[in-house]
Amino acid sequence: MAEDKLERYLSMRDPRRTPEPMPGAGPVRERDGDIFVIQEHHATALHWDFRLERDGVLVSWAVPKGLPMDPGTNRLAVPTEDHPLSYADFEGTIRDGEYGGGQVILWDRGTFETEKWTEREVKVVLHGSRVSGRYVLFRTGGKNWMMHRMSPPPDGFASVPDRIAPMTAVLRDELPRGDADWAYEMKWDGVRAIVHVDGGRPKAFSRNDLDITASYPELREMAESMGATSAVLDGELVALDTAGRPSFAALQARMHVQDPAAIRRLTRSTPVSYFVFDILHLDGQSTLGLPYRQRRDLLESLDLNGPSWRTPPAWFGNGEAVLGASTEQGLEGVMAKRADSPYLPGRRSDAWLKIKNLRTQEVVIVGWKPGAGRREGMIGSLLVGIPGPDGLEYAGKVGTGFTGRSLRDLAELLQPLAQKASPLAGAIPNDDAREAHWVKPAVVGEVRFAEWTRDGRLRHPAWRGLRPDKAAADVVRES
Repeated sequence: MAEDKLERYLSMRDPRRTPEPMPGAGPVRERDGDIFVIQEHHATALHWDFRLERDGVLVSWAVPKGLPMDPGTNRLAVPTEDHPLSYADFEGTIRDGEYGGGQVILWDRGTFETEKWTEREVKVVLHGSRVSGRYVLFRTGGKNWMMHRMSPPPDGFASVPDRIAPMTAVLRDELPRGDADWAYEMKWDGVRAIVHVDGGRPKAFSRNDLDITASYPELREMAESMGATSAVLDGELVALDTAGRPSFAALQARMHVQDPAAIRRLTRSTPVSYFVFDILHLDGQSTLGLPYRQRRDLLESLDLNGPSWRTPPAWFGNGEAVLGASTEQGLEGVMAKRADSPYLPGRRSDAWLKIKNLRTQEVVIVGWKPGAGRREGMIGSLLVGIPGPDGLEYAGKVGTGFTGRSLRDLAELLQPLAQKASPLAGAIPNDDAREAHWVKPAVVGEVRFAEWTRDGRLRHPAWRGLRPDKAAADVVRES
C-alpha cells in the first residue's frame, strides 16, 4: 500500500516544522497518464530531484547535475525515499536544520509512459515542457544508479566542448575609427578564465589550459546560483584593493596556491571576483558564431551579478568617454570589440583591440643575476626575453618592483630550471651576461615599462608579478 511506502518519508519529517506536503494533503492537478516531476533543490549541495509516479507514490532519485540532454553523457542518480503524490505540486523553502533544508523549485513536470520497470532498470518516455524523450535509469552496483538519455539530443543541441581557447586582442595606441561600430569595456587587471557551468558546478580553465577550479572556490556560489543553466563563460578573475580597484599585486597571492587550507584562508583575506564579459555556449547552443552584440544580450539576460561575480557594463560607441573614465578611475585601459564580430577561439584578432593607460608586457624569464648590498645572496635582477621569428630575443634586465616575498618565490621557482647555456637566440650585452645564471625558459611574468628602445629592449621595466596562466610560447611582443 502507498501508506506503507511512505513510512520512511514520514519518519524524516515533522509536519510542524516543514512546509512539505504530507500524505492525503490534497490531490495533484488533473492529468492524463502517470506524472513525473523534476524539482531543483538548493540544499546543502544543489541537485535535481527526479520523481516518477508508481503504485500511488512518487519513486525518487536525486540527480546531482540534472538530467542529461546528450546521449553521450550519463549522470549519477541516487535513489531517495518515496514521496507522496501531492509532492508533485510542491515549491517552497524548507527551513535550515531540517532534512533537505533549502529552496525547492518546480523545474518541470509532465506525464510519462513506462517501457520497463525492474529492480535494476527503469525505462520511461517523458513528455514535459522542458524535458521530453526516452530515458533509462540503471543500477551500477551498490546503491547508486546512472541516468542515460536514449533519444537523440533536442533539435539544435550542441555538446559543450571540453575546452574553448580564449579569443585575444591586438594592442593599439588609439581608439578605432568608426566609433559607432564598436563596443567598449573596461580592461580588468586580472587573470583570464574560461568557466564551464553545468548542473550548478563550475570548471575553470586558465589561458594556458590549466584547470584552476580548486584555486577559486568563489566560483561555486555563482554556478549554484545559475541552477539548471548550462553555459561557458569568458571573463577575468580580479582581486580588488581597498578602493575597489583591480589589484594585480593582491591577485598574486592567489595565483600560485594549491593547498586547500591555504586557499580557504586566502579566500577570506584576499577575495576574488569573476568579471564576466562574454558567453560562448548556452543551454546546448554554441554562441561562438553570433555577433558580439547578440552574445552580450544573452549574457545580460542571465543577470550574473552576485557577491563575488558580476557582469560589468559595455558601451556601444562613445569610446573617448569610456577611455577617459578608465583613466580617471585608475584602470588599466579599455577593450574595444567590433559589435558584429563572432568569437574566434584561440585567435588574436583585430576585431578586439586593447588600448592601455599603462604599458605592460609579458616576458619569459631566461636568467637572473645575483644581488648586492641588501640583496646579497638573493636574486638581484631578472634577464627576460620575448619569442621572435628566430627564437627568444633578449628584452632586457628587470631589477625593480620586487618584494622580499616575490624574490624568495622566484628563487624557489627558478632553482630547478638552471642550465649552463643561454636560451636566447641572439647576443646579449656583456655587462648583462656577466655572472648570469641561465634557466630553462618556462616561467612567464609581467612588467610595466616606459617605452621600447631602438634595439628592442624594455626601458625602465619594473616587475609586476608572475603569470602562471600564460605559456612561454604564447608571449608576444606588444608594440
